[in-house]
Amino acid sequence: MSSHTNTLIFSEPTNLADPRLGAEVIYATDDFFADKARLIKPEPAVFIDGKFDDNGKWMDGWETRRKRHEGYDYCIIKLGGKATLHSFLVDTSHFTGNYPAAASIDACASSTDDVLGDDIVWTELVVSTPLEGNSQRKFELDTDATFTHIRLNIYPDGGIARLRVYGQLQHDWDKLAAEGSIDLVSALNGGRAVVTNDEHFGAATNIINPGRGVNMGDGWETRRRREPGNDWAIFELACAGEIETIEVDTAHFKGNFPDQCSIQAAFVDYGTDESLVPQSIFWRELLPPQSLSMDAIARFEKEIIALGKISHIRLNTFPDGGISRLRMFGKVVTD
Repeated sequence: MSSHTNTLIFSEPTNLADPRLGAEVIYATDDFFADKARLIKPEPAVFIDGKFDDNGKWMDGWETRRKRHEGYDYCIIKLGGKATLHSFLVDTSHFTGNYPAAASIDACASSTDDVLGDDIVWTELVVSTPLEGNSQRKFELDTDATFTHIRLNIYPDGGIARLRVYGQLQHDWDKLAAEGSIDLVSALNGGRAVVTNDEHFGAATNIINPGRGVNMGDGWETRRRREPGNDWAIFELACAGEIETIEVDTAHFKGNFPDQCSIQAAFVDYGTDESLVPQSIFWRELLPPQSLSMDAIARFEKEIIALGKISHIRLNTFPDGGISRLRMFGKVVTD
């Protein structure tokens, strides 16, 4: 048997500084050389040799001019929602002679984007820390507080390719329970991809992002299977609930969509992400195998088996292929 079948790919926590979730860089003291919006682009930073614009060398990130007076530069990022934060990733890829000497990170909770005033209380989450060029630095956090905005400070100036802010969106689930059916697996609501057996061409976390996929790269696609079995991915719902409608979207997947899919589910409030894999083998069927077609949304209601409250699902594709989006509409169950 191929050793590939034994490979498990565990997803990172949700990146809350993702524009696809509504995150935005709303202010920067300076972005003369490279637009502040590039700091949170979902794609990895690239370097294009010989590319220049009116201000100098084009860089894929946020870069300020060389400071010639006291002070430092900073930018403010509105996150995808109110959230608890787990970690940061500061990426200086391709910045070699122009990266900051150090950086720190603050956070605040605000009901508006007007966060420049003296009345805003900023909490320091990462103390000023030396950086290196063309590298990645991860900072783990230990806090239960919730925040809506991040302030990235760089000392004194320079360029950062990407900032990732990992955490968990927080909601008033009792209020949402009263509003009716919502997409319980959506990343916008706090759903997350946990683990998959393969994501050779596209990450499993893509399929719970909002909107339809923009191309084949904006979905979950596995390699061509050359041995018996099928591919699968496990997701944790944003909140436990009862599923009423399922949508499986194969947008842009034409010669490479799965022949069929099925979904298993369970309510799990024990164990670890790693232990979900062997547990999931025995989860009950929520959606028996259903045929899929190319570049289309398949909607299932009558085909769903009533299992009551669930917290996790396992999406199975037969035998392999690509899916653009998965929607799990249902009622929140908080008790």
